[in-house]
Amino acid sequence: MIKVTFSRFTMQYVWYFDTIPFLLKQPFCKIVRSGNARNHILYNLFLIHTQCQCYHTTPQYFKTKKPKLNVFKQLKPKKKLPVVDIWNRMTVSELAISAGRDINDVLDAFCLSDPLQRYNQNTIIEDPNILHDVVRKLGAKFRVVSLPDSKVENNTKDDVVKQPPPDKSILVKRRPVVTIMGHVDHGKTTLLDTLRNTSVVEMEFGGITQHIGAFNVTLKTGETITFLDTPGHAAFNIMRSRGAQITDIIVLVVAADDGVMEQTIESIHMAKAANVPIIVAINKIDKPEADIMRTQNMLAQQGIQVEALGGEIQSVNISALHGTNLDTLIESIALQAELMGLKGDPMGLVEAVVIECLTDRRRGKLATALIQRGTLRKGAFLVSGLTWAKVRAMFDHSGNPVMEAKLSDAVQIIGWKDLPTAGDEILEVENEKKVRMVMRYREAKKAAQLAEEHRIAADKKHEEYLKEYKEHLAKRRALGRYTKISLPIKNEKPDGIPKLNIVVKGDVAGSVEAILDVFNTYGSDDKCHLNVIHYGVGPVTETDLEMADAFDAIIYPFNVGITKELQQEANKKKILIRPHNVIYKLVDDVKKEINSRLPSLDAEEVIGEANVLQEFVITDKKKKVKVAGCRCVKGNLKKNALYRLMRQQEVLYTGKLVSMRHMKNETDTIKTDVECGLRFEDPTLSFKPGDVLICYQMYKKPQETDWDPGF
Repeated sequence: MIKVTFSRFTMQYVWYFDTIPFLLKQPFCKIVRSGNARNHILYNLFLIHTQCQCYHTTPQYFKTKKPKLNVFKQLKPKKKLPVVDIWNRMTVSELAISAGRDINDVLDAFCLSDPLQRYNQNTIIEDPNILHDVVRKLGAKFRVVSLPDSKVENNTKDDVVKQPPPDKSILVKRRPVVTIMGHVDHGKTTLLDTLRNTSVVEMEFGGITQHIGAFNVTLKTGETITFLDTPGHAAFNIMRSRGAQITDIIVLVVAADDGVMEQTIESIHMAKAANVPIIVAINKIDKPEADIMRTQNMLAQQGIQVEALGGEIQSVNISALHGTNLDTLIESIALQAELMGLKGDPMGLVEAVVIECLTDRRRGKLATALIQRGTLRKGAFLVSGLTWAKVRAMFDHSGNPVMEAKLSDAVQIIGWKDLPTAGDEILEVENEKKVRMVMRYREAKKAAQLAEEHRIAADKKHEEYLKEYKEHLAKRRALGRYTKISLPIKNEKPDGIPKLNIVVKGDVAGSVEAILDVFNTYGSDDKCHLNVIHYGVGPVTETDLEMADAFDAIIYPFNVGITKELQQEANKKKILIRPHNVIYKLVDDVKKEINSRLPSLDAEEVIGEANVLQEFVITDKKKKVKVAGCRCVKGNLKKNALYRLMRQQEVLYTGKLVSMRHMKNETDTIKTDVECGLRFEDPTLSFKPGDVLICYQMYKKPQETDWDPGF
């Protein structure tokens, strides 16, 4: 049987046993072309394939059925549900805006999800499960996000701010806050010691104050005054400024022997900027070299006209060491406070300012605060910056516990979650719920600021990239289409400049702040990099050792200690720990360390000097050689040293000698007023009478940094 295919369709099959042998006796092409095949058997046996005009025959035995293709039903894609952004404590109206639905549709969904509760457009959704169910009933998916930035910016009611000024009828008289300011070592702390009958100055390292001290002093008259003792050293500029901003009266201490100094002028400018009245205390009048009149004139040059010179500013001549005229100074302070009419609000929520903060090993995080409004009691909730506290206990400057802190009191507060920043304001809130709301708001605001800073930095980086890309594109177009230019690969190789990494730990935040301010004045990064990789308040911890080990840094503890175990671990890891108690000694140590890392410089030392008397020409190995006949006029001349030939202040030659002779004898040294002959390496060098030869030698000189911290 033969199967024949015509076009796309299979036709009938017919068996002709009698004709097949006849056909096979002829060639296949003749059978196809013959009319007999067309008339008798082609209709039944062969079919023409009209596409290619050829005859195809295929034995049925070899014909296989084509496998049927599996036809899959195309599934319709699932309908994508809209996504609705939701957040905690969302209102119904906010949900409607986020979902893009009518408020009535949203309220209907709430009726189905929570039929027992009545909702309106201002209702806050507390239960997140109900919120999720409502979104599903609205035919959407939910996505939990943080509070939107616009919401954070506009919802200022979540933050806490100072209260409006109180009614004058509830104000009561309060004691003054007096800040003692002046130059270092002019007797500020000694004055305070005499008023308190204590000896703080003996406990201070180096004899100088290095952080703000706040003291509630009860005088012999029974009157109480809050004194703030500020550092006079140049490094503590910010502390002095902080003391000037929160005080009522400034007592400017000026030594009668030194007069007006640099920090005295700075304190005067700070007092004027803060618009705070000044009382001048001219100290050390018991010294023989004291000159009160000169001191008053120096103050007048700075705009401080005392009463003795016809001005309005009170001035008292005292001796803090012997207690001379201190009663007069106290009377002047009381008079100034009476004229100012200092009053405050003892009721309502507390407002205070952070004077200093530290980490105590036993009591934890402490913050010294000055109460400016209200009365602070144990259990109150306080907010300062990005941290908060529930007051667990309060102490005065002597460490004695107090039950409450009234107006103008300076107390240490325990209970902070993190250390606040010195100078920040402290505000009391009603409860812990309000505290957490304020913290969320402030953290979100801080995050938004950081995000904006990062965006600006990223845009700047993108602009630099676009500029570089356009330059590269312009070069490529200039060189032609078929020239390939590869972008330069930036390999950050070390610049070869030495670096010093340090870790700073201090006893109080103000000291650490002052040290960092001093380091900010460093400007010699082209010679040596100074990097503060970590800083903090409190004793040295294991984390500090890990940081120092990772960055090959030196740890500088300031007025804090280190445990024996950590010291042994540091010795084992070869980590340098250099404790200091005085700030200028710490800075000097850092400068020495920088100097030790700087490469040595090539320096020259002049050994002697000679005058050329005459030029001689000698024969050496059949060659004419010029020799300088000289006389040594300064120091000594050495054969192995370097020489510089000077003619009318112009350097003609620098090099070494080949020969040094005296009386035709080779020698190594020529002393002063001795004549000699000098032959140099350059045989063409000519000499004239009056030329000067300087003999010098090179040596390595240790390099010193030009960093000037200002003290």
